[in-house]
Amino acid sequence: MSDRDHASEAEATELAERLAGSGLRMTSQREHVFHVLRAQTDHPTADEVYMRSKAERSDISMATVYNTLDALVKCGLVKQVNVDRAATRYCCNMQDHCHFYCEECGGVHDIELSGGIRDFPIRMPRDLSARQMDISIRGACRDPKGCARKTLKEGVKAQKDSLENE
Repeated sequence: MSDRDHASEAEATELAERLAGSGLRMTSQREHVFHVLRAQTDHPTADEVYMRSKAERSDISMATVYNTLDALVKCGLVKQVNVDRAATRYCCNMQDHCHFYCEECGGVHDIELSGGIRDFPIRMPRDLSARQMDISIRGACRDPKGCARKTLKEGVKAQKDSLENE
């Protein structure tokens, strides 16, 4: 058995245990959506999760994806990431971290925190106990090739402009 098979087996076991702990049962659709989320770390939207899931499993519905994402959030296996008024994104990294949002391409990237939530340099009143911290940093990617999505957006805009000028 390969390391990938062991990882998948461990993920499936954790998923089944967490779902059971929340009073839900393991289904092949829930397992599939969870694996789709774990396959990439790009913080996909529900629509993106649906498209990726549908590519491998044509029988999956958008309602199933939404219900599964909701269940995964409630089970503590996935976090919701909200950036401005954009669509909710989903993150499988359950370690304390913050997010960097590229204002150019719309990409969301994990930023590790040194220490945990309790070590973060903020003063919490004694009668408050933090369980989760949502911090987002905004800026632009410094990809030497430029933001891929920005380049794509510029290409689409140029195409639209040329169509309007015809």
